[in-house]
Amino acid sequence: MSKIKTCVSLYSLQNEYMTKRMSLEDIFSFMRDNSVDGVEFLPDQMMHDAPDPSEETLKEWDRLCGEYGVKPVISDVFLNTNLYKNRELTKKECVKLLIDEIKLAHRLGMKMIRLVSMTPGYVLEPLLPYCEKYDVKMALEIHAGLSFDKQKTKDYIAEMKRLHSPYIGLVIDTGIFCRRIPRVMENYCREQGTGQAPIDYVNRLFEAGKDGRVMFDENGGFIPEFAALLKSGADHMYGHFADGYENEPYSVLDELMPYVFHIHFKLFEMTGQGEYSIDYKGFLQYLHDHDYDGYVATEYEGNRWTLAGAPMTEKEQTIAHQEYIRNCLKEIQG
Repeated sequence: MSKIKTCVSLYSLQNEYMTKRMSLEDIFSFMRDNSVDGVEFLPDQMMHDAPDPSEETLKEWDRLCGEYGVKPVISDVFLNTNLYKNRELTKKECVKLLIDEIKLAHRLGMKMIRLVSMTPGYVLEPLLPYCEKYDVKMALEIHAGLSFDKQKTKDYIAEMKRLHSPYIGLVIDTGIFCRRIPRVMENYCREQGTGQAPIDYVNRLFEAGKDGRVMFDENGGFIPEFAALLKSGADHMYGHFADGYENEPYSVLDELMPYVFHIHFKLFEMTGQGEYSIDYKGFLQYLHDHDYDGYVATEYEGNRWTLAGAPMTEKEQTIAHQEYIRNCLKEIQG
């Protein structure tokens, strides 16, 4: 029997926060009022001076969590190895930055940090003593466009398996399980001038069980068949955007499930039948059948495809998705 729990990544409400329509307290109140269990937090985005916030800021965080009853689940960490123009960060510099993130997650009451895709696997072994000391897990995000076929992802997984620690695992982003290309992305690109021919080509790929990765040759350029359809800059833009969605079978996770610590339930567009691009009921059944014991976090990204003049619907989409997930779990788990 699975023990699947739900939470919301505050990435879903980033525009509400950035435009000051919602404060962090407004967000916590919103989550409590809509029965959200847990929160996935982005300190870089919503906490001043992270990863070294003031004691006043930390006390305010404690107050919000206590007053609104929302459980801190995971801290999203970004390791910018290209911080300087003339060089990448050294191993020592990378490890130091991540030690600070582990300490902050512990202070915020979180048991896990999400390592952004392409984080080098060499940081894992030197970070393990800190994970053990502060009881904080590390999990690399497997993200569409940067997933299992990328060398840095392969290197991380190999190191994860070698170390085989309960503190090292994966965050699975369900953008790797798109069964259709997001319609909101298509509509946005049409508004920018993309023609119908490249859109139809990509839709046929998904209908055939493939995805945009097959449009590229070994040198990273478009294959001739697809390139012939590109008549404008907007067509080229669409082709590169379409590479960010994958159509993998759930079975790609079979041997990795012991390492799956957390899941991003990517959300592009809710409809009356669920999410337009991803079969969440089917994936929840897969997780249930594999005894997944962790959180699934709503991560709304349809906001970036909002058409000019249209209202931003972050709150509405997030809550519709949460309600849908909970209803699916009631049916699957009984």
